[in-house]
Amino acid sequence: MGSIPAYSSAPGESESEILFGVRQPKTDVEWSKIGFTPFQVKSGTWSQPRWVQEPYLKVHGLSPALNYGQQAFEGLRVFRSESGSVQLFRLASHAARFARSAAAVDIPAVPADLFAKSVRLAVQLNSDFVPPFEGGCSMYVRPVVFASSPTMNMYTAEEYTFAVLVTPVGLLYGATGLRALVVEGFDRTAPKGTGAFKVGGNYGPTIPIMGRARKQGYGLTLHLDAETQSFIHEFSASGFIGIKAESAETGAPPTMVIPKDEHILPSITVDSVGQIAQELGWKVEKRPIPFTDLGDFSEVYTVGTASSLVPVSAIERESTGERFAFTVDAQSPQSAYARLTDRLQGIKRGLYKEPWGWVEELDGVALRNDIERITNTGSVKSPE
Repeated sequence: MGSIPAYSSAPGESESEILFGVRQPKTDVEWSKIGFTPFQVKSGTWSQPRWVQEPYLKVHGLSPALNYGQQAFEGLRVFRSESGSVQLFRLASHAARFARSAAAVDIPAVPADLFAKSVRLAVQLNSDFVPPFEGGCSMYVRPVVFASSPTMNMYTAEEYTFAVLVTPVGLLYGATGLRALVVEGFDRTAPKGTGAFKVGGNYGPTIPIMGRARKQGYGLTLHLDAETQSFIHEFSASGFIGIKAESAETGAPPTMVIPKDEHILPSITVDSVGQIAQELGWKVEKRPIPFTDLGDFSEVYTVGTASSLVPVSAIERESTGERFAFTVDAQSPQSAYARLTDRLQGIKRGLYKEPWGWVEELDGVALRNDIERITNTGSVKSPE
C-alpha cells in the first residue's frame, strides 16, 4: 500500500465544499483509509467515531481478535450515479447482519445508527475515491469489529474496536462464466455452528481450499451440507442461485431457486436478486437443494457483495466424476442473467427506481456537525 495522498482542492473550490460536497472521483486510487471507535466494558458504551488517515490499526498482540478470532465483519458497496451523486445500497440490512454476527462471538452490538453514521462518514470524507459512473467500478466498504484489549485466557475482553475501512475496487469477476469445484473432505461450518454469521473463522480455513482449486483451473469452490454432503449450501465466499429456464411451450416464467438452511449466511445480495426476480414476475423458491437437482438448472450464479452476480459455467465433483454444465449468456437481453444484472446494477447506480427503499443518496450536509468535530473544522462556514 502506498502513501496516502492529500486531497488537493480544485480551482475555485472552497474548504466548505471540500468537506460537505460530494467530490468528483480521483484519477489515482492507490489508497485506503479507516475510521474507528472503541467500546469499553467499564463505560458500557461506544465512543464517537474518529477519522484516521491511514490503513493501519495498532492492536495488542494478546488481543482475543488475533489469538482467538473474536471478530466480525461486513462488506458493502458504494456506487456513483450518472448525475455524480454517491449511492449507498441496503445500509440498514448490513447493519442488522453485522449486529447478529457480532453477537455470535460475544461482541457488544454496534448500534444501527452508529454503524450507519460511521459508514456515511467514511464514505463522505473519501467521496473522491468513489469511482466514476462509467466503467462499473465502485467503493468497497469493510466494517469490522473485534476484541482489542489483551487477555491471556478466553474471558470477556475489556475493550472492543469498531472500524470502517474504504477502498475503491474494480470488478472481481467477469461475465464469461466460472468453473466450480465441490469441496470434499472439509466442512466450512459445523452443524449448529457459526455458518450463518460473517465471522473470520468461517473464511480463513477456506483460503487453502480455494487456492488449491485455483491451481486446478477452478474459479470457485462449492460447499455442501456438513451432515450428509448431499445438499447445496454456498460458495466459499458468496451465495448460490439456480435458475430453471422459462418454458417455451407454456410461456411460464423462469424459476429462481435459493438454498435454505440455518447454517447458510443470509446473503443480502441473494435476497436482493430474489426480490428483483419476484418483481419481474418470476417464481422464487427458497428450499433445501439436493446436489442432484443441479441438472434441473439452466443457469447458476455466484452471488455476493464483492462478486455481485456472476454466471457459473460448470460444477464438478471429483469423487464421483459428476459434471453439470450451465448456460452462460451475458449478452442476450433475453437471458435470465442479463435481465437480473441489468436491474440489480441499474438500481445500485440510480438508473431504476426501486420500491423497497434500498438506495440512499449520501448527504454530506446532513453530516456537517460530525465532519466538523472529527476534522477539527468547526469554524468552516458554508459558501454564500
